[in-house]
Amino acid sequence: MKRGKVYLVGAGPGDPGLMTVKGLEMLRSAEVVVFDSLVNPDLLMEAPSSAEMVDVGKRGGRHKAEQDQIDHLLYEKAAEGLTVVRLKGGDPFLFGRGGEEALYLRERGIEVHVVPGVSASLAVPALAGIPVTHRTLSSSVTIVTGHEGEHKEEEWLNWAALSRAGGTLVIMMGMSNLKRNMDRLMQGGASADLSVAIVQNGSTPTQKVLRTTVAKAAEDCEAAGIGAPAVIVVGAVASLRDLLGDLV
Repeated sequence: MKRGKVYLVGAGPGDPGLMTVKGLEMLRSAEVVVFDSLVNPDLLMEAPSSAEMVDVGKRGGRHKAEQDQIDHLLYEKAAEGLTVVRLKGGDPFLFGRGGEEALYLRERGIEVHVVPGVSASLAVPALAGIPVTHRTLSSSVTIVTGHEGEHKEEEWLNWAALSRAGGTLVIMMGMSNLKRNMDRLMQGGASADLSVAIVQNGSTPTQKVLRTTVAKAAEDCEAAGIGAPAVIVVGAVASLRDLLGDLV
């Protein structure tokens, strides 16, 4: 029996129009689609009506399937000879666990291909009028997770070092630990008045943007009702939001 293939496909930041042509092509040819919670439902309509659709989304600590179950599901479907699309928000290899899934499948002899996606870490700030680099404001960008995996015995991120790195800091999945992480940046030396922009539901019709500072970020988000999913941008470039506004 023929062996199937798994395509790790990035669905982009939310706007269906920001999915790549290649990604859309693979989705339209899928026999099985295994998708995450951040994938725009409109994109799922592009899959063939005959395709098996499997929701394995994770939101706010609630998982419809654990990662080992997802890994096995991908293997099982491909072993049946099916073409499987693993559809992930953003890019599959940036905090999407795509690397883990690719290794699991390759170790078991399954053919794997990746279709990169437009990452929310860059696209969401851009659409909110925040270029993550700027010739006179920032020559670098650092992308981190604000919520490290529970499998780690201790945190790997050095927030003190991040506070001294300069440039732009983009924090993904960081709303549940917003106050803690902003406090750590200030403890490391970041100015309390350093600009912060928080973009909720970026690239979608429900996008909301809050401009604040490191010291006031958590308080202002609570007052404004800003929550996950959101991208947090820390650095001087965040102030450009005030001049540029939405660029959607």
